[in-house]
Amino acid sequence: MLKYETDSRKVKPGQTFVAIKGHTVDGHNYISDAIKNGAVAIIAEKEVEASVPVKIVPNSSEYLKEQLVNEYSEELNKLKIIGVTGTNGKTTTCYLTYQLLKSLNVKVAYMGTIGFFFEEEKIELPNTTPEILTIYKLFLEALEKGCTTVVMEVSSHALALERVAGLKFQIGAFTNLTEDHLDYHKTMEEYLQAKLKLLNYMDTNGIFLVNHDDLASQSFQKIFKNTKTIGMKESDYWIKEYTFDPIKTNILLEYQNQNYTIETNLTGKFNVYNYLTALAIIHEYGFSIEEITLNTNKIYPPKGRCETYKVKDGYAVVDYAHTPDAVEKVIDAYKELAKGKIITLVGCGGDRDPLKRPIMGRIATEKSDWVIFTNDNPRTEDPEKIMQDIIKGVEQTNYEVILDRHEAIKKALDKINKEDIVLILGKGHEDYQILGHEKVHFDDSEEIKNYIKKCEEN
Repeated sequence: MLKYETDSRKVKPGQTFVAIKGHTVDGHNYISDAIKNGAVAIIAEKEVEASVPVKIVPNSSEYLKEQLVNEYSEELNKLKIIGVTGTNGKTTTCYLTYQLLKSLNVKVAYMGTIGFFFEEEKIELPNTTPEILTIYKLFLEALEKGCTTVVMEVSSHALALERVAGLKFQIGAFTNLTEDHLDYHKTMEEYLQAKLKLLNYMDTNGIFLVNHDDLASQSFQKIFKNTKTIGMKESDYWIKEYTFDPIKTNILLEYQNQNYTIETNLTGKFNVYNYLTALAIIHEYGFSIEEITLNTNKIYPPKGRCETYKVKDGYAVVDYAHTPDAVEKVIDAYKELAKGKIITLVGCGGDRDPLKRPIMGRIATEKSDWVIFTNDNPRTEDPEKIMQDIIKGVEQTNYEVILDRHEAIKKALDKINKEDIVLILGKGHEDYQILGHEKVHFDDSEEIKNYIKKCEEN
């Protein structure tokens, strides 16, 4: 058990409560609750009344980070830690790596967008890369239960906020850099600089893998010398050819002048990169390519990542694509294999980067036969305003707006004719809609399953 806790409700007897002033909640208001739950000491930024010793510090968040690093990082770095950064592909790459390592009998944990997994334990997380206290707590618990390896998504926010302070990554990977989070990072250069910070946490003897086909990979290669490449142009892990259909992909890989033919339960060009990055990570970890390819038929994409359903005489696909680049890649991938029309359902989240909205509107309408724009977590923003922003970029007439996501999905599925593919984008694994400040249950995959069930009943 860690010595420190920041949530008064989670304090256990003997722990030190660190009072942190957050954006919406001030931990100083909950000191008495923490003491009732067994806190034996308090860290605070101002004088407070307490029946236990209080230490005043200028910045309680910084104090906590320093204490965690000083007291626990050496223990946590007994784990072999693998970190993946990039705009798109982090979740799939990490989840595939996790599944493959498990199939190769490694005691491995996964941390990222879809939660924290170790053996049978699955914990939901509030962020792709959670706060440093959560990371240290979960890693320590996993280590104590026999975990030897962690594969984790490392977001630009986490790197900018030093949430991985004290960790040493033995293997790192960069997937790609495309427009996202500019509400936070302001410019693409600032966004890239945040991603590059992962290199500050690399073990000096570690290996870093980059997507050679992405221009930003050069920045990683300049800084970190022990780098290997993955790509469709000549690379260390060279993707020579690939072919796919709606449920699988065949890849021809060349590594050290030897060719390998691989079949995966994934589809789309972007998933060729995701799978090959996972394969390269595991090969650098110590397994042969033959061992990895023999286990490839056991792995599947995570929930909400190209999750495919047969609907009537066509297909419906649920994917998390919520950036211009991801939306473009998903549509392009399915256009390559579509024999019928591509119908795309997409929206943009509220209270998030508005600059990408018109770009996504333009891409969706230019690349698809028909587009339905709908709500995607509007949060506290006016959904009509979000739609106006999206439509600013649209020059076609092949679209309609249906704000109710349930109705929008039904309309999209109703449109399926023979060999058509409906792409339901933006929410992926999420099982909720955020309307105002309220989280309401909503699951795109569930909507499709219910639709299929009704079709079968009729």
